[in-house]
Amino acid sequence: MAKHALLVMDVQRVVVDRYPDPAYLPRLREAIGGARTGGLPVIHVVVGFRPGYPEVSARNRMFGPLARAARASDDEATRIHPDVAPEPGDIVVTKRRVSAFSGSDLDVVLRAGDIDHLVLTGIATSGVVLSTLRQAADLDFGLTVLADGCLDADPEVHRVLTEKVFPQQAEVTTVADWVAAR
Repeated sequence: MAKHALLVMDVQRVVVDRYPDPAYLPRLREAIGGARTGGLPVIHVVVGFRPGYPEVSARNRMFGPLARAARASDDEATRIHPDVAPEPGDIVVTKRRVSAFSGSDLDVVLRAGDIDHLVLTGIATSGVVLSTLRQAADLDFGLTVLADGCLDADPEVHRVLTEKVFPQQAEVTTVADWVAAR
């Protein structure tokens, strides 16, 4: 029988503030609560860098400007949003690129926990969710995407990904339906 884990990805204050949706964090809290009630591990994935950003190349179009701005990696803005903050027993994984697997120990944590099915949530659908889904599928994980547990700056991109692209490699459902099935 598959052992599931809920991934809550890039739900850091600085990211949440760029994607204003007042219903998002309450939905995400519902998913997290459903996971905890069902005994599933909750894994928070955050993007973070060492002081001075030695992991970021000047050629990196996404993270290069961040490194040049030299925001401290422990800045309050980069912390997990307090509305979905980790609780004791939750795992926090720091990644260095878009995918939750890139530059992190996520695969080690999952393998050590015998987890073989990931339930994906996060910001943005076209960023961390897409990149993580593709890499997880290549690593032979079973996958579920909570469509309304993800946000994207472009609603049409979100729709195309959740309705047309993701179903090729994952079950796609809603937070409410997933929680009800737990």
